[in-house]
Amino acid sequence: MIAIDGKTLRHSYDNANGKGAIQMVSAWATANRLVLGQCKVESKSNEITAIPKLLKMLEVKGCIVTIDAMGTQTKIAQQIVGRGGDYVLALKGNQGNLCEDVEQLFAHAQAINFAGIKHDFHQTIDKGHGRIEIRRCWTMEQTEFLLGGEKWAKLTSICMIKAERRLKDKTEYETLYYISSLPSNAQKLSQSVRSHWLIPHSAGCRRGALVHAS
Repeated sequence: MIAIDGKTLRHSYDNANGKGAIQMVSAWATANRLVLGQCKVESKSNEITAIPKLLKMLEVKGCIVTIDAMGTQTKIAQQIVGRGGDYVLALKGNQGNLCEDVEQLFAHAQAINFAGIKHDFHQTIDKGHGRIEIRRCWTMEQTEFLLGGEKWAKLTSICMIKAERRLKDKTEYETLYYISSLPSNAQKLSQSVRSHWLIPHSAGCRRGALVHAS
């Protein structure tokens, strides 16, 4: 699996010369915590233009590519599928009504307890350091109900993850939505998302076979 993640390099700004912080888009091999490649985001550009450049340098055939909501673009999905890969893309409000449509589909399904709706479910519970994290994942293949869904290459499933984090007397809740070219497999999609969350923040990541584009 390849996780693509954008970061701003700390202490890379130069106020004296009017230069902003450097932004990089990185590709991580999640299985071995290896940085596969990096691409600098141009000063007058953004991650949307940097991600396709990075993807061109990577061999994605047979891989699952995960990207945050900034990279959830039809052209990026097409690029991944066209090169033999699969995608898991996060949703927010920057994809028109897509996120809202997915949210409404899951809201309806939950309201009727998924009666008559083919779906999959997976739950994980992690405990440690006085903290409990519960992640519940539901997936469906009702993509035909998404307005404009045909614009997304090989769009096969939608995913909802509800995360519950308990620390002492404090409990946090978060609901996230995704689209994917993979079949409706809640365990696989949940693991893909979990790997994406962990890799960019893992202290043990090492750089090898690094491809860099400036």
